[in-house]
Amino acid sequence: MARLAQTAGLTDIQREILSTVRDFVDKEIIPVATELEHRDEYPQQIVDGLKELGLFGLMIPEEYGGLGESLLTYALCVEEIARGWMSVSGIINTHFIVAYMLKQHGTEEQKSYFLPKMALGDIRGAFSMSEPALGSDVSAITSKAVKDGEEYVLNGQKMWLTNGGTSSLVAVLVRSDEGHPEGTAPHKSMTTFLVEKEPGFGEVRPGLTIPGKIDKMGYKGVDTTELIMDGLRIPADRVLGGVTGRGFYQMMDGVEVGRVNVAARGCGVAQRAFELGVQYAQQRHTFGKPIAQHQAIQFKLAEMATKVEAAHAMMVNAARKKDSGERNDLEAGMAKYLASEYCKEVVEDAFRIHGGYGFSKEYEIERLYREAPMLLIGEGTAEIQKMIIGRRLLEEYRFQG
Repeated sequence: MARLAQTAGLTDIQREILSTVRDFVDKEIIPVATELEHRDEYPQQIVDGLKELGLFGLMIPEEYGGLGESLLTYALCVEEIARGWMSVSGIINTHFIVAYMLKQHGTEEQKSYFLPKMALGDIRGAFSMSEPALGSDVSAITSKAVKDGEEYVLNGQKMWLTNGGTSSLVAVLVRSDEGHPEGTAPHKSMTTFLVEKEPGFGEVRPGLTIPGKIDKMGYKGVDTTELIMDGLRIPADRVLGGVTGRGFYQMMDGVEVGRVNVAARGCGVAQRAFELGVQYAQQRHTFGKPIAQHQAIQFKLAEMATKVEAAHAMMVNAARKKDSGERNDLEAGMAKYLASEYCKEVVEDAFRIHGGYGFSKEYEIERLYREAPMLLIGEGTAEIQKMIIGRRLLEEYRFQG
């Protein structure tokens, strides 16, 4: 597609990066994505290709061996990758959230140790907030860290880790009441720990177990796991930023990046669904002519393309706001909400255009139909986004009567 989801004002370097990623997606991801997804197979060859392109260091500063690019560049790359296969974009998303949190909040020692290895892709990141009974209520976290000399002992169960098995570094949010008196607001007694581990499943370091992959409806290939801590001992120098009690704010800063990412994924999946729908509509004939010539189908295509454009524009706006250093929780929430909802609708319309063939695993749209719902939940449900948006609007438009 040449005309939809274009971005004005890009530098020559940004355009060159995007062109390289787009070529990689067309040649290395799209031809194999559906087959790998049906086998629920980790796309190692694709990941190795992304590593060679330097994408694991895209947003990591040059002083730490990365490319030092903006969130906008990253989001546009994610949009391209998700257009090929959303699971691949998930593999790099959690990595970048952890890298971003380290860049923004880590001690100099933590940044110097982790970021160069993360830029090369030698250390892969994952992050963990959710728990089995938690959902969107982060304040209800029960996993806990207790100080023991120069170490902390962590206990608890975490849920829904993307890259839980393949990662070698997990940023884990837990309660840490040490130094915070009883009655302290929950979000002020949380700490992010940088937990190093071996990739794989089972006991990946003493006191830390990754039980195995969670079987999912879609979003396959990428490993989604639980994480169980039972007497896990972590040195005090692996507290992100070196000070306890700041974990909630650090995670929320990272999640803003994640919400832009999810919006970009929604844009990419929606764009691919539109491409499949408009292509099929010109090939399929009914009543003596291509179905694209039927007004009902043209209406669908018009609505789909408009939604792709609108979601893309909001995603770009949210990324640029974050890059400017301004608060962007309103824009990120709006972009994530709109892009995920529009993605679901565009995918369903493309599915309808395919008719009965859309229900066949032989056609790519079947995979997209199972992948789109994850975006409605990831990085906060639509309801959570609307709560964030509503509260921010009331701050901005406070009645002065």
